[in-house]
Amino acid sequence: MTDEIKVQDPGTADKAKLTVAILVVIAGVAGYYVLAGRPAWLRWAPVAGSLALAALVLAFSRYGSEFRQFVELARIELRKIVWPNRQETGMTTLVVFIFVVVAGIFFWLLDLGLAWATKLITGQGS
Repeated sequence: MTDEIKVQDPGTADKAKLTVAILVVIAGVAGYYVLAGRPAWLRWAPVAGSLALAALVLAFSRYGSEFRQFVELARIELRKIVWPNRQETGMTTLVVFIFVVVAGIFFWLLDLGLAWATKLITGQGS
């Protein structure tokens, strides 16, 4: 049993929409540099506008429909998740805190032991 993933070649219209979206973003970035002496909000306005326009152009392409399908499938999977209740969350947090304290004490003792052994080997302790 073979599951093959068929990748469709984007059509000419989708390639054109992608090209237009990229050119719109490039124009917005160019607008940012053209408005070099202006206030920051005015310089960022073309960038934000170009990103919004590019997203709108891509939304009506095959890429946009695939993205919407992906988001819908992700939302379906999100509904399948069984989230822990408040008591389980509290217990897990407590276990993590206890483990962190125990690990901290272990590494502190390990550091003391290694420092003692290093001083003993190098003769710096006497």
